[in-house]
Amino acid sequence: MKLGFIGLGNMGNNMAMNLLKTGHTLQVTDLRREAGANLEEAGAVWVDSAEQAVSGADFSFLSLPMPKDVEHVVLGDGGVLAGCQTGHTIVDMSTNAPTVVKSLAEQCRAKGVDFLDAPVSGGVRGARNASLAIMVGGDKAVYERCEPLLKAMGENVFHVGDIGAGNVAKLVNNMLAFIHMMGAAEALVLGTKAGVDPNVLWSIVKASSGGSFIWNAGTRAILRDRLAPTFTIDLARKDIGLATGLADELQVPLKMAKLAEELIAGYQQNGYAQEDVLATIKELEKLTGTTVRGTWRDPA
Repeated sequence: MKLGFIGLGNMGNNMAMNLLKTGHTLQVTDLRREAGANLEEAGAVWVDSAEQAVSGADFSFLSLPMPKDVEHVVLGDGGVLAGCQTGHTIVDMSTNAPTVVKSLAEQCRAKGVDFLDAPVSGGVRGARNASLAIMVGGDKAVYERCEPLLKAMGENVFHVGDIGAGNVAKLVNNMLAFIHMMGAAEALVLGTKAGVDPNVLWSIVKASSGGSFIWNAGTRAILRDRLAPTFTIDLARKDIGLATGLADELQVPLKMAKLAEELIAGYQQNGYAQEDVLATIKELEKLTGTTVRGTWRDPA
């Protein structure tokens, strides 16, 4: 098949590479041509617009930062709808607002184009290793046609329900992850400030009721001081804002999520916007005079 891929950032580039490995023809584009240089070397075809990326393609995949970017790429001049044919399927792998993807799906359907929302979890490592969790909303028959391609990018692929359901699941997941991140950072600093070796604390919580994926992986990254900006505060602020926005629409009170959103917004305004969300531990270290980064000792 011929596939299109639009958006070649940290996540999109790796996902596109895994699609390319399936042997299909891949047409790619991004705002920066250098973002797709490795894909071109591997055999992908560079094109200059989203419209060209989907020309003649059976499926197109989007991996973009913001809901407004997805709307522009799908509906704008030189966009996906301008270039694709009836029967084409658009798969939006961005983290998006359920209301936005529902609206886009309706407009695509009017032109004979199918639309799935398929946000992902697992980070850059998961994208690179094709081990992502992929949460898909949309028509079941359309999902089944796309499933083999999705499984080339992720080990855990879920059909969640109707269009928008994929992003509901993703926003709930990310909301919970950010709540865990803010709490884990505070717990690590508190225990260290009170005199407990942070490595011992890490092992205790890992084996106890306070453990979680965030504690096991996130606090270990903090202790190892390996906090490259793979998921920035800017992106975290966007994602948790989408979750609390959905809650406001549905009149669901989310006190924990609102507090995490407030903390993340404060970090965003305080110089951490382009740093990894875990790097906000620096602010707690500064406020308490406690150092936890760079203290990792392998428990083995």
